[in-house]
Amino acid sequence: MYNFEIIESDNVLWDTIVKSAYLYDFHHTSYYHNIDNNYRSVLFYASDGENFIALPLVVRPIEDTPWFDCTSVYGYCGPVFNKPIEELPDDLFIFFSKQFNAYCRENDIISVFSRLHPIIHQKKIFQDFGNIRDMNKTVSIDLTLSPEEQRKHYRDSSKYEINQLKRKGFIITAAENDEEIDSFIDIYYNTMNRVNASKYYYFDRNYFHSFLKNNFFGKTLLLAKFEGEIAAGAIFTYTDKIMQYHLAGSNEKYIKQTPMKLIIDEARLLGNRLGLQYLHLGGGVGGRDDDSLFKFKAGFSDLYYQFSVWRYITDNEKYGDLVLKKNNLVTTNDFFPLYRL
Repeated sequence: MYNFEIIESDNVLWDTIVKSAYLYDFHHTSYYHNIDNNYRSVLFYASDGENFIALPLVVRPIEDTPWFDCTSVYGYCGPVFNKPIEELPDDLFIFFSKQFNAYCRENDIISVFSRLHPIIHQKKIFQDFGNIRDMNKTVSIDLTLSPEEQRKHYRDSSKYEINQLKRKGFIITAAENDEEIDSFIDIYYNTMNRVNASKYYYFDRNYFHSFLKNNFFGKTLLLAKFEGEIAAGAIFTYTDKIMQYHLAGSNEKYIKQTPMKLIIDEARLLGNRLGLQYLHLGGGVGGRDDDSLFKFKAGFSDLYYQFSVWRYITDNEKYGDLVLKKNNLVTTNDFFPLYRL
């Protein structure tokens, strides 16, 4: 029996469904959809009684209009399923798309954008509505390999620098108290200043403390220390199978020693102990595979995944009207949706 539901982020069903997926990430949880979001978040859920599709999205009002659009939270999201997508029946995809379209029409949602998860196969669901655009590659460490086998995939320079850090006396510990969390936050802010990051990345202090104390997914703040001083730190999350490299920063005093490499080396060992399958390091800055951040991450693994986004216009006429009202006639611009440019 087919069923379609709109599940709000304050409904316990949201996380019950997500955590029953065969593969999911912390980006899919209700907590992450609520922590830094002023809009309504919903989970579009379709089931045939044996299988399900669940797509979390954020519904935003479009300024000066009675209309709305949908987007995904920052990070890697898209739909989750109770089985690999290849094992799901096509009829369920058809049912989902019809019900999703009907909901958008009835609720004046004129466009949808979602960042997809590189590790979870999701594209098949969008074959018949909207379009997929491939962006940059991301890097992941295969945690199903032994630690020794993982290290064989390190770049030689990474191995050398990690060994040097250990010889010099750098150590890795997990943050133990609020004082260490606050010290990391200061380092993180300084790092964002140094790289001229956008305002989005300046989360307030409550964000970090709440994030590191939530009960919806696993998380840890690993710190690299030298003679008792914090040289770098990184927050890692973990769910049933996936560990994510989330937010990180380095003390300017220690940048040349690259202590972050030692943190990542320790994180993958933690992932092994937890029985996880992936340590997803993400991609570079601005969607480029040739930037310094991507090259840094690629020094740990040659296992790459394709990061893609889904873009869908549910009402072409209203979408076109909005673009015209914004005086944005340059339709070759790749930004989506164009009326928010």
